[in-house]
Amino acid sequence: MNYSNLIDHTLLSPVTKEKEIINLCDEAKQYGFASVCVNPVWVSLSAEVLRDSDVNVCTVIGFPLGACTAETKAFETKNAIGNGAAEVDTVINIGALKDKNDALVEEDIRSVVDTAKGKALVKVIIEACLLTNEEKVRACELSVKAGADYVKTSTGFSLHGATVEDVAIMRKAVGPNIGVKASGGVRNIEDIKAMIDAGATRIGTSSAIKILG
Repeated sequence: MNYSNLIDHTLLSPVTKEKEIINLCDEAKQYGFASVCVNPVWVSLSAEVLRDSDVNVCTVIGFPLGACTAETKAFETKNAIGNGAAEVDTVINIGALKDKNDALVEEDIRSVVDTAKGKALVKVIIEACLLTNEEKVRACELSVKAGADYVKTSTGFSLHGATVEDVAIMRKAVGPNIGVKASGGVRNIEDIKAMIDAGATRIGTSSAIKILG
């Protein structure tokens, strides 16, 4: 099976240099990845390098803590789309979820979904490693309710990344019609296969070339 078109080729390090982004985009074109996932500051450059390809530009919103306001996330989304992003991965308000303030969590997600509507896919990062199983399910249900296209396991900047168990929980919670992205800690082909078997439809990894090369 060709896994390339399921992969978001990811580089979110704060010390990333311009030449590394150009290389990331060139690799994505060569391998036919679904997208490159970069920080917002690199969206316009990535869009330029990928202009004549089928590779999308994905960026992150409210990253990595999710602790900014819904209005800020909406502005980030608008700015990113204006710069060429076709996919946005937004971090939920984790504290509000733990406070059981579901209305605020949904409003937070919806601020990004409404801004991106018709212009970009929205993936909601629930940061599963910080949540109980009940909270994971609730975060997924709220993402579906708010109109998200995907739920995503992790930022890759917290306690740990994706697990097979979390992907399975998330797939069950969202049903068959929403994407599930496994991100963080996917380092070999066995990891990819396990995540897909558990229900993932997109893989976020910074190790794609090592895995597929």
